[in-house]
Amino acid sequence: MERDFSKPQRESAFGIIIMAAHTVLKVGRALFFFLIYAFVKMSASNAAYVLLGAAVIFVLCVIYGYLWYLKFTFFLDKEKEEFVINKGVLNRDQVIIQLDKIQQVNINQNVLQKIIGVYGLKIDTAGANGEEVSIRAIDEASAYNLREHLLGKSLHEEAEKTELNPAKTDVPLLRISTWTLFKVGLTSNYGRSLAIILAFMFYIMQEARHIMDLFEIDKDYVKNAMLGITALFSVAVVVAVLLAILLIFNLARTFYKYFELEIIQHPHSLLLSSGLIAKKSTLISPSKVQITTFSQNYFQRKLNLLNINLRQAHFGQSKDGKEMQGNTLEIVGCNAGERDELLKMILGQIPKTDKTFIPDWRFLNLPVFFKLVLPVALFLVIALNVPEIKPFIGFAIAYIAIGFAMIYISYRKHRLAVNQNFIIKTSGIWDISNEIIQPNKIQAITTSQYPWHKGVDVGHLCLHTAAGQIRFKYGNYTQIKQLVNYWLYQVESGNENWM
Repeated sequence: MERDFSKPQRESAFGIIIMAAHTVLKVGRALFFFLIYAFVKMSASNAAYVLLGAAVIFVLCVIYGYLWYLKFTFFLDKEKEEFVINKGVLNRDQVIIQLDKIQQVNINQNVLQKIIGVYGLKIDTAGANGEEVSIRAIDEASAYNLREHLLGKSLHEEAEKTELNPAKTDVPLLRISTWTLFKVGLTSNYGRSLAIILAFMFYIMQEARHIMDLFEIDKDYVKNAMLGITALFSVAVVVAVLLAILLIFNLARTFYKYFELEIIQHPHSLLLSSGLIAKKSTLISPSKVQITTFSQNYFQRKLNLLNINLRQAHFGQSKDGKEMQGNTLEIVGCNAGERDELLKMILGQIPKTDKTFIPDWRFLNLPVFFKLVLPVALFLVIALNVPEIKPFIGFAIAYIAIGFAMIYISYRKHRLAVNQNFIIKTSGIWDISNEIIQPNKIQAITTSQYPWHKGVDVGHLCLHTAAGQIRFKYGNYTQIKQLVNYWLYQVESGNENWM
C-alpha cells in the first residue's frame, strides 16, 4: 500500500527510545572518565549521589528524546518536488531538499532498531557536508515507500514485480557468498586495517595513562613488566602475532561490513544491501555515478576476485580527489564476469580502449630524489656521526631497494587509456586500480607544464569531476592538449547530463 507523504508526519513512537539511547551514549562518552573517578575516589555514601545524578541524566535524555519526537516532522511537497524536514528542540531548523539533488537513500537497521522493529533512513545529496537528514525510526513499509518517492519513482512501477519490499522478493543479480568474503578478508584492505589497529592502539595507550593516574599505578612497574614480556618473544614471533591480529581484524571487519552483500537491478536503479549487525540498504541511480573503479592485487588475481567502487558527487568542497566516505559504494568479491555485468549496468557497455598513453621516464625523478636519495643521505650523515645508529646502515640499503622497486612499479602501472566514450586511468603498486569516467562527467580540465619540461614536451593532466580528480602525470604534452580539445568538444556538443 502506498502511503501519502504530502502531509507533515512524525517518526514512529519508538523514535523516542532511539533518540534517548543516542543521547545517553553521547553523554556517557563525554562523562566516562568522570564516572570512573567518581566510583573509585568517592566514599560509599557519596556514590549514591553519583547514581542519583546518573539517573537524572538518563531521565533528561528520555525527555529530550520525547521532545525531539514531537518536534521532528517531515513531508513531501509534490508540486515543488521538495522533501521538507522540520526538526530541533530549542533551535528549530527546516531542511528543504530538492528531489533531483538526492544522490542516494540508505535504509539502515542497527542492533537497537532490530530489537524494536524499526528502520533508519538517511538521505545523501551532493550539496551537503554530510548526510542531509536522518530519520531514526520508521516502519519497514514506510521506509521503502518513502525511498521510492524520494528517488523519483512511484511504487506502481515496481508493483508488477514486487509487493512491498523489493529487497526481499527480487532475485539478486549478484550475491557474495561467505567463502568469497573469507577470501576477500584475507587478500584486501591491509593498509586500511593496519591504520585502524594502530589508531586503536594509540587510543588505548592514551587512555591507559589516564587509568594509571586514576588508580595511582606505578608506571615503572608496568614498563618493566612489558619489557619482561617482550624479552620472552623473538622478533619473528612478534611479527607473526601482529600479522595474525591484522588478518583476524581484517576478516572481522569484512564480515561486519559486507555480510550477505547482494545487488538487485531495478528498471532505473541498483539496490545494494549488506551488513552483519547493522544492515544497510542503498538504492542508487547509475546515471549519478561519476567514477567507476575496479581494483585487484596479486592474490586476488590468482583467486579471480575484484573490488568495485562507485563514486558519486562528494559533499562540499573538493578534497583533492579523495572522496568522502558517505558517497562511495563498495562491492567486494566480484569475479571478472560479474564485473562486466555491473559495468554494463552502470556505463551501458563494457569499456574498451583505442589508445593507451604512457608517462615519460622523468616520472621517476622526483619520487626517487625526495623519497629515497634525500632521506637516505640524511640517515647516512647521522649514522656516520652517531655510533649507536651505525649498525643499522644495512637497513638503508634495503630501504633503497624496496623503495625503488615500488616507485618503478607505480611508473609501469601509470597509464591513461581512451576511446570515444570512456577514459580509463590505471595506477597503483600493490592494488592496481582502473578508474573509469565518461567525458560528459568532466566538469573542468587542468593542464600544467614545468618550465624545464617545455623542451622535452612533457606535461600533466588533471580531470575534475564531481567525485574527485583523476591525474595523469608526465605525459606527452602535445598529445595531452589534443585530448583536452577533443574532450571539450564532446562536452560542449553533447546533450548528456553529468547527473
